[in-house]
Amino acid sequence: MRAVRIHRYGGLEVLDYEESVADPVIGADDVLIAAVATSVNPIDWKIRSGTRQKDFPLKLPAILGKDVSGTVLAVGRDVHHVVVGDRVIALTDATYAEQVAVPGKLVTHLPDGVDPIDAAALPLVSMTGDQLVRVATQAMAGQTILVSGALGSVGRAAVHSAMKLGATVIAGVRGHQLAEAESLGAPASVAIDDEDALAALSQVDGVADTVGGDTAARLLRKVKAGGRFGYTSVLPEDAAKHASIEISRVFAQPDPAKLREFADDLRDGKFVLPINRRMPLSEARAAHELLEKGGGGKVVLTI
Repeated sequence: MRAVRIHRYGGLEVLDYEESVADPVIGADDVLIAAVATSVNPIDWKIRSGTRQKDFPLKLPAILGKDVSGTVLAVGRDVHHVVVGDRVIALTDATYAEQVAVPGKLVTHLPDGVDPIDAAALPLVSMTGDQLVRVATQAMAGQTILVSGALGSVGRAAVHSAMKLGATVIAGVRGHQLAEAESLGAPASVAIDDEDALAALSQVDGVADTVGGDTAARLLRKVKAGGRFGYTSVLPEDAAKHASIEISRVFAQPDPAKLREFADDLRDGKFVLPINRRMPLSEARAAHELLEKGGGGKVVLTI
C-alpha cells in the first residue's frame, strides 16, 4: 500500500511517501479500514521531530497519524458491530496510509450525510476538547468555564462539549477574533491577549486551556480556589503556587460513542469544524510545514 513513514526522527525531510509498504494484518478483534482521509495534528510533527518521544514512543520505521475515516475492508472474527462496506471513523494510530488496522472497539459508524473527508478531521480534536472539559475541568451546569483558543479545532470542541454539559462558557480568543467568536454561540467571550480585559474578568470554576505559555499562566490565576485547570500543551511555570486548584493534562483517549455523538452533531450543523486545506497524502511534508509555521488551520490529507 501507499503510506507516509518516518525512518528516523527529524525535520520535514524524514517524511517519506512510499508506494510499497506492507499491508497491515488484522487479528480477531480488529477492523481493516480502506482510508478515505486522515488529518494532520500538531502532535504529529512533534512526534516526528522527536520532541515527544517520552509521551509517544515509536518503533521505527513508523507511520504517523491519529485520525481515520473510510470504509471497512475486513473484520476479525470477534468483531460484530461493523461489516465490510460500512463507513467508519476512529481515533487510532498509523493513519497516514491507504489501509489502517484498528482495534474493533475503537471503531464507530460514520452517519449518513457527513462527508468522510471532512470527518477525518474530527477524532483527535473532538476527543481532546471533550475530555478537557468533561474530565479535566469536570464542567457541569451552573459552572463557568473559560476555553482558551476557542476558535481553534480543539477549542471549538471544548466549547461545544461544555455547553452541552450546561456550563456557562467564556470563549477566550485574541482581540481581533472577538467578532468571529460570536459564531461559537458561547454567551461571553474575552480577549486573552488583553491584560486589562483579563484583569476585569471574574473568577471562573474552570479553565480548558489549549494555548499554553504566558496566557495559560495568566488564566490559571483566574480559577477559583477549589476549581480545575485542564491543559493540552505545557504546564504554566508558576503552577506550583496554585495548590488549591486541581491541574491536569489531557492526552485524548478514544471514546467511540462520544466520537459518534460529535459526528452526529457535525451532520446536524450543531458543531462546526472548519477545514482549511485538503491535500493529497503525498503532500504530507507540505502539510506539516503549514502546521509548524502556525495559523495553518485544520488540514486534511486525502487518500
